[in-house]
Amino acid sequence: MKTALVIIDLQNDFLDARGAYARGGCANPAAQALPERVLPLAQAVRAAGGLVVASQFTLWPGVGGAPMISPHLLALRPFLRQGDFAPGSWGQANVELLQPVIDATVHKVAYSAFFNTQLDWLLRKNGIERVAVCGIVTNGGVASTVRDAHMRDYDTWVVADGCAAFKPETHATALADMATVAHVVDCADFGARVLA
Repeated sequence: MKTALVIIDLQNDFLDARGAYARGGCANPAAQALPERVLPLAQAVRAAGGLVVASQFTLWPGVGGAPMISPHLLALRPFLRQGDFAPGSWGQANVELLQPVIDATVHKVAYSAFFNTQLDWLLRKNGIERVAVCGIVTNGGVASTVRDAHMRDYDTWVVADGCAAFKPETHATALADMATVAHVVDCADFGARVLA
């Protein structure tokens, strides 16, 4: 099995009611439903001999301890503060439900899970040729990772019902756009077409 499921940013600070985004008034109900939907797919990928990799958005502390936040993100999310998405913190961690099925994790500082991470190295060392992407947000981290996978010549798939955006119309538009560079399927279709 030369397939990897890449789970984008299903972390406590994004999804949990005690996390940074909920505290800042940016809870995303569509995203909160994803771990239970993604779990069976991750289990099936592993059972078939594939690899499950998760990305963790990370705000590294700078000199003095304040998080290094890109200006555009700080403008969008001014509530982010020291300790949010910090390396090794509860908030940075993947949600508990998914932790047992994750084989490897990469820390990312931007949208794409390939940018300045070891994801490509990890996939190639494991003989991965097909990459399926799910997680949040559809038009951000997912779309950027999908396009980067495509540019690296992976057979690229998007698990549509394993992704979410803040608005349904944004989610639908992003999926339609990604269909130009990837196969867009739901969890059941991916299982039937790839894992069977």
